[in-house]
Amino acid sequence: MSEARTDVPYGTLDLLVLRTLDAMGPMHGFGIARRIEQVAGHLVRLNQGSIYPALLRLHQNGWIATAWGSSEHGRRAKFYSITRKGRKQLQTAIGDWQRATALVSRFLEELP
Repeated sequence: MSEARTDVPYGTLDLLVLRTLDAMGPMHGFGIARRIEQVAGHLVRLNQGSIYPALLRLHQNGWIATAWGSSEHGRRAKFYSITRKGRKQLQTAIGDWQRATALVSRFLEELP
């Protein structure tokens, strides 16, 4: 029996992408998606229809920068890196998620 894959709640993907780029440095979109899946224990599957719109949104917000380069297979690829503004957003998003999960945890633990 295989484990069920989890849908990523809207807005969460931005946090995961920013955190990945902060930890790993510049990466291309496919690499970002595979790294998120790896860290998530393959409980989530990201496709082009989810990762690339998120990257576009992050770029439009000024939270990531882009540059063309060569992938590990020698193909031309767009690489993404976190910006200073993106690092500030990442810290804000981490705080928001920590508060939200603490709130939900209280209800899960204390209500009958």
